Amino acid sequence: MSRYLTLQDVDVSGRSVLVRADLNVPLGSDGSISDDFRIRSALPTLEGLVESGARVTVCSHLGRPSAEDPRYSLEPIARYLDGLSRYYVTFGKGSAGDIRVLENTRFNPGETENDLVYAAELGAGHNLFVQDAFGSVHRAHASTVGVATLLRSVAGPLLDAELTAFRRFTDSPEHPYTVVLGGAKISDKLGVISNLLPKVDQMLIGGGMCFTFLAARGVNVGASMVQDDMVGTVREFLEGPYGKRIVLPTDLVASESFTAKGANRVVGIRSLTDHEIGLDIGPATANLYADTIHRSATVFWNGPMGVFEWTPYRRGTERVAQAMATTKGYAGVGGGDSAAAIRSLGFEHQVDHLSTGGGASLELLEGRSLPGVEILERWA
Repeated sequence: MSRYLTLQDVDVSGRSVLVRADLNVPLGSDGSISDDFRIRSALPTLEGLVESGARVTVCSHLGRPSAEDPRYSLEPIARYLDGLSRYYVTFGKGSAGDIRVLENTRFNPGETENDLVYAAELGAGHNLFVQDAFGSVHRAHASTVGVATLLRSVAGPLLDAELTAFRRFTDSPEHPYTVVLGGAKISDKLGVISNLLPKVDQMLIGGGMCFTFLAARGVNVGASMVQDDMVGTVREFLEGPYGKRIVLPTDLVASESFTAKGANRVVGIRSLTDHEIGLDIGPATANLYADTIHRSATVFWNGPMGVFEWTPYRRGTERVAQAMATTKGYAGVGGGDSAAAIRSLGFEHQVDHLSTGGGASLELLEGRSLPGVEILERWA
């Protein structure tokens, strides 16, 4: 179990505090913020520090620019944050406000190189570092690891809550324990399956990745996407000591065209034609998965059950989301698409834990350590 200091262990009154937040939000084609979940999630920590008498500076990355790029400036994010907060939020290194937001850390090449010169520049003038960017602690960057080698560092409330929640899914789950996995590629989830399969009672598989599993079982999956190089590995899971814990779809919503408007039908998995593509789990599978979720004491969900962006193929994902929101067990959701589905249906306050992290949550579920958390432990 990780041991690190939190804000409860330090007095921040009168201190100049640098906060690493996760303000990496998706942007529309016009540069507008299309999903403010991470901004709203970061706000309580920032306002709590101001209330406690701290002078607050925030740093974050946005997107993956290789150099300065106005399309990825954090200035619009700072303005948006100012509109949400009851405190005065300003932008830029020399600005003065209750909460000051610095420019995109990835505009400096030293960020991704974990350059200590850049880390010292970020930390200059501050005497405490608060790591609260769960979505970034799996990266050893200057703003996640470098600064924490130079300044006394603690975990922020959001990061601490994320790590506490994930320990329930990896270290001490209450049984029956169910994990629901979806998404396109099995290769993205191999580590999660390998680490969690011995710990779960059921692992429910949906999304595009289910076709590699079905192919490994000898099922004709038509024109559905299969990662051929993964079939052997998946077969080892299915034939291994925990293979019976893996649950695969029994029916699908299929179409002969990969479009939102093509004709589709519900079909049993062994009745797909050679030209059909599976684009969602079918209603019988969705009901089975929902029933399993409702019977679980602990359940974690990552990845949509179908092409959720297209209305005809979102019912499987919606059914799982509804089950996650209404189960009496401890329910957690991680991953951008799954979290977006929960929020779009209005269920975000009905699940026990809605994670802000994608890559970081997967690495925790894989049983890996996170560099941005490991460095905090040195200050404990």
